[in-house]
Amino acid sequence: MGSQVAAEEVEEKERLVKMGSYGGMVRQLRAAAKEEESCAATAAEEEIMLLWGIQQPTLSKPNAFVAQSSLLLKLDSCGHSLSISQSPSSLSTPGVTGSVMWDSGVVLGKFLEHAVDSELLLLQGKKVVELGSGCGLVGCIAALLGGQVVLTDLFDRLRLLKKNIDANLRHGDVRGSAKVMELQWGDDPDPELIEPRPDFVLGSDVIYSEGAVLDLLSTLRQLCGSETTVFLAGELRNDAVLEYFLDCAMEDFIIGRLEHSQWHPDYCSSRVVLYVLVKKVMVDL
Repeated sequence: MGSQVAAEEVEEKERLVKMGSYGGMVRQLRAAAKEEESCAATAAEEEIMLLWGIQQPTLSKPNAFVAQSSLLLKLDSCGHSLSISQSPSSLSTPGVTGSVMWDSGVVLGKFLEHAVDSELLLLQGKKVVELGSGCGLVGCIAALLGGQVVLTDLFDRLRLLKKNIDANLRHGDVRGSAKVMELQWGDDPDPELIEPRPDFVLGSDVIYSEGAVLDLLSTLRQLCGSETTVFLAGELRNDAVLEYFLDCAMEDFIIGRLEHSQWHPDYCSSRVVLYVLVKKVMVDL
């Protein structure tokens, strides 16, 4: 019994690894042996059972940090008072979710701030691409932390995005920069996005439907180089969609989960999960 416990403890420690440019330890999703055909699916299924068993997202109150009925979200970050405009009326349009903020965006933005303050992450001077930027909170925070940020979304979302960037980053003490570009997942990205490859790719609430998963992963594969670190935060709404994403993503990416102890202590939610992804290195035989 003692040797079994010791072996389990060693195995658990081995799952805590450093990934990409993040200096903290993350819990790597464990895949089975290569000879097992269902290795990625096994790891994805294990992750879903663990998340829904421990965090019990369906029992949590949604939207702990945002009020989606409000026209304005106010949040202090990086010594600035941010005012993020929302468009609640747009939620009535099918498929439009980026017109308001979600908890995952607040969690990701404040995680970045906390990680930089803790010297576990360096964004100063780094190229950052945000996917599905929506109202622009995460990209604004990344720019305040010194990132050279490109915020991307569909064409009809760019007006609100630009409005929030102009309103929150027009003062002269912004350490980084921010610009807006249109990006349709699955299409070839503008050369500016991939030449050179980003140091970081960010996304919050971008895993929301099975139909969008393959296009999202196609874009991630195109954007990411061997030195790119991806941070994705998501609301735990649909276990099947998240499992499908993890299952597909493990073909090209190593995935780790950031535990709540690594998040900003004032911005944790059991309805949100935060992952780190790095692209697998392909070896030519």
